[in-house]
Amino acid sequence: MENFKAVIFDLDGTLIDSMGVWAKIDEEYLSSFGHVVPENLQEEITHLTLSETANYFKLKFNIKDEVSAIIAKWHEMALSHYSNNIKLKDSVVDFLNLLKEKNIKIALATSNSIPLLEATLKNNNIYHYFDAITTTEEVNKSKDNPDIYLLSAKKLNVQPKDCLVFEDIVQAVKGAKKAGMTVYAIYDKSSESQKDELTKLADKYILGFNELL
Repeated sequence: MENFKAVIFDLDGTLIDSMGVWAKIDEEYLSSFGHVVPENLQEEITHLTLSETANYFKLKFNIKDEVSAIIAKWHEMALSHYSNNIKLKDSVVDFLNLLKEKNIKIALATSNSIPLLEATLKNNNIYHYFDAITTTEEVNKSKDNPDIYLLSAKKLNVQPKDCLVFEDIVQAVKGAKKAGMTVYAIYDKSSESQKDELTKLADKYILGFNELL
């Protein structure tokens, strides 16, 4: 860790075990319109911004609601889970404490929304660890682009080369690498099928944060 001045974390699938919740929300939401979840849905949407995902649903499934209404419904469905049920991955707090001890800045870079990320960070008592929080909505680009990572570094006043990024999906690893940052991929059940590609693309692949303690 001494090689880095800042660490930038993804949220869903990286710091928290939440992907199962979103799979359930997708299923419930689409079933309300008489649709079943396509097998490749997660691969299609996982790196998109929230607005891009809502627009994808609108076009793909011919949903009449406006993008803003779709997002509002998802928030309604997800807020209780993020406020009460979603837990941290193993050793997250220990690793955050290690970074603080070494005076390494900490940022969050996520495709999720401010209300949901704040709900789960506060419920899990880690909100205060973050020196900066950036969402894809701020840059209007998905995570396969470098923009969210570059903005995170700018907020921290740290050069991209001095940043370490943690991500759990291929598209986001590619985006962070485009930003000129070191990228560690972390295992998540939802992206298990990408393990081989993640291992090739990332600077390191880990099963959990305990490996770095």
